[in-house]
Amino acid sequence: MKSRYVRQIQALALSVVMLAASYTALHAQTYNVLYNFGNATCDPFEPQVSGIIAQGRDGNLYSTTAVGGCDGSNGAAFKITPKGKLTVVYSFNHAIGDQILAVGGLTLGTDGAFWGTNEGGELGPGNIFKLSAAGKETRFSVLGGANGVDPVAPPVQGMDGNFYGTTTGGGNTKICTYGNGGCGTIYKITPSGKFKVIYTFDQTNGANPDDPLVLGTDGNFYGTTVLGGTFGKIFENSGVVFRITPSGKYTVLYVFCSQTNCTDGANPLDGLVQATDGNFYGTTEYGGTGTGGFRQGVVFKITPAGKFTVLYNFCSLASCTDGSNPYGGLVQATDGNFYGTTLAGGANNFGTIFQITPKGNYTVLHSFQNTTGSLLGEYPEVTLMQNTNGTLYGDTYAGGTAVGGLGVFYSLDLKLKPFVSMVAWYGAVGQTIEILGQGLKGTTAVSFNGTAATTFTVVSDTYLTAAVPARTTPGFVTVTTPGGKLTSNRKFRVLSSIVSFSPTSGPVGTQVTINGTSFTGATKVTFGGVKATFTLNSDTMITATVPTGAKTGKIQVTTPLGTATSSQDFTVT
Repeated sequence: MKSRYVRQIQALALSVVMLAASYTALHAQTYNVLYNFGNATCDPFEPQVSGIIAQGRDGNLYSTTAVGGCDGSNGAAFKITPKGKLTVVYSFNHAIGDQILAVGGLTLGTDGAFWGTNEGGELGPGNIFKLSAAGKETRFSVLGGANGVDPVAPPVQGMDGNFYGTTTGGGNTKICTYGNGGCGTIYKITPSGKFKVIYTFDQTNGANPDDPLVLGTDGNFYGTTVLGGTFGKIFENSGVVFRITPSGKYTVLYVFCSQTNCTDGANPLDGLVQATDGNFYGTTEYGGTGTGGFRQGVVFKITPAGKFTVLYNFCSLASCTDGSNPYGGLVQATDGNFYGTTLAGGANNFGTIFQITPKGNYTVLHSFQNTTGSLLGEYPEVTLMQNTNGTLYGDTYAGGTAVGGLGVFYSLDLKLKPFVSMVAWYGAVGQTIEILGQGLKGTTAVSFNGTAATTFTVVSDTYLTAAVPARTTPGFVTVTTPGGKLTSNRKFRVLSSIVSFSPTSGPVGTQVTINGTSFTGATKVTFGGVKATFTLNSDTMITATVPTGAKTGKIQVTTPLGTATSSQDFTVT
């Protein structure tokens, strides 16, 4: 269903006739084609949305394509070095049980595996898989019918260690009217493969999500749907922005096409990014105030509470030299600005790479072209990613030097400094955190918002682990290497934890002071499993009364970020 839908939109987007025109771009960036897909045996090719590119522990970049590979062109997972050496990690093969159409790309889990999905297409409902960097695949054939079909985007990991994702079809097949595949679902799957649907879309509250979920700093997930909602008529309603808790509580934050003529945007194809200001940013494929039959899309901002703002309308310039019809989402780079691509428009009508500030100042950085002697790629669909070396990377669906133009993998060097990133940017005191970077050999110190980690291990030049030290507060992680200090691209979030409590024993009715981290929003405190009355004094302190019936055992505090358990027992005397 997804592939048919995307190709239909692409045909419409590319039917817009535009005149080529020049556009002044910034001069501080360098665009380079690193690899031309389709020139070598077993090559992957034609990467398409969502096509997430993930950085591995080895510093290389990993993703998937729906076609190519060594087994009947059923698609492939590949890795590519920052300098452009490509290796096929795994070739999908329907003959041995694989589903096909791995359009989603990959996400890296804390287990070291890359998680992804195969859409399935006409040959099945699709599946979820995990893949080691060495190419060992584990398939989870849990989809079909009410569980959902056609998963387009890979799942992402939640704060509870489980993975959460969406399916484009399946679920409720009686309400959604686009095609015959149903409205789609949101699911949870454990690292071992235990599967559960936590929400089924119903058209009115959104339908047919193509995008990956994004984990918010509040522990909930945020996303968009391509279709559904209560306004608009473009492809049977125009999509929504939603929030869902790990337990399945679903809230629509915004319905696209709420404004006359869909000036607020319509049909978002890719996911959201939560910025350093706490708000979410994204793009829509259609809508806005630009020229063209269906308008040409917008960049938008939305707060966690649902306040919506259009930051930019594509095709605002003559001949759409500023770009039109974005398929991919946005990435916030370490300079604080957002970067994205458009499928069409630009000086040559083959798409653009753009920069937009949080305030909406927009600049075209690169216009794709495919002229004789300069086959530099065309029609980018995939969201850009920033490697810890500071450079942006992406790929295109078409163009390049292969016969037929099967796409390219490229870099955009903005001269941004190297940094470190965390596989999971959250954790409790004592928990081991994985850190990606470069030049890590010889690291002499790791700190969490200024608090030194007493335990850290340098595994390789691109990967280290560190234990979250006591008294850590939310903030940036810093790694001191022989080449200098590297700072994380986002703040570390301290999950709820109990550091100490006093007194450590007493009868029923004793007032106990519990010290820890991230207690804000606490909903329950228990002594040995028995619920107690309590007062939330601050984010780091709770006072609770030992309840009637309490038995010697652990103290637990339940918060929106999880349940914190004491390391020692409270003794009831």
